[in-house]
Amino acid sequence: MAETAMPATEAAVAEAPSDERASYEFAFHILPTVAEGEVAGVFQALKETITHEGGELFDEEVPARIELAYDIVLHVEGKNRAFHSAYFGWIRFRIEPSTLHVLTEAVENRTDILRYLLIRLTRQEESAPFRYHEAQKEQKVRVVGDREIAKPRPQKTGEQGEVSEQKLDESLERIAEDADVEEKSDTIDETTSEDTNKK
Repeated sequence: MAETAMPATEAAVAEAPSDERASYEFAFHILPTVAEGEVAGVFQALKETITHEGGELFDEEVPARIELAYDIVLHVEGKNRAFHSAYFGWIRFRIEPSTLHVLTEAVENRTDILRYLLIRLTRQEESAPFRYHEAQKEQKVRVVGDREIAKPRPQKTGEQGEVSEQKLDESLERIAEDADVEEKSDTIDETTSEDTNKK
């Protein structure tokens, strides 16, 4: 058999020591059927599973209940059930990539996890985690009934508070006048171009 030469970059990867740790994020949804008081226990058990396999935890977001963007169907207790909410959280850790399969098998055997996602983090992602629950609290729009209502934005220094109805009416009149001027301007332009075409 002829020998094939391996490119230097591939060789460096192939010869890299297997004990190098990589950073990962394990995001998950805990079933909404888990009692709220037991969610912390499930979260702790997931962290213990990671550390048992040699993982070193370095960041987390505690699970909290959220509404899902779409229903997730899962076969539970002999029948398919659709879930529209779950407890969402994540755990960040460093671990040897060779042990990930043991971790994923342990998670897949749990009956209290609706779904999960395990991703390898870049250095930039590692240094700037996205905290979902904090972002939801700061959300600028809230839903009331079936209408979206914008939350008031924080005022900048020197910004006036509420606008009086009189000032609002004056502003609307100026906008309407500006629109009339633009409309008349368009009419004049059309008339001028028609006259030019006739000549």
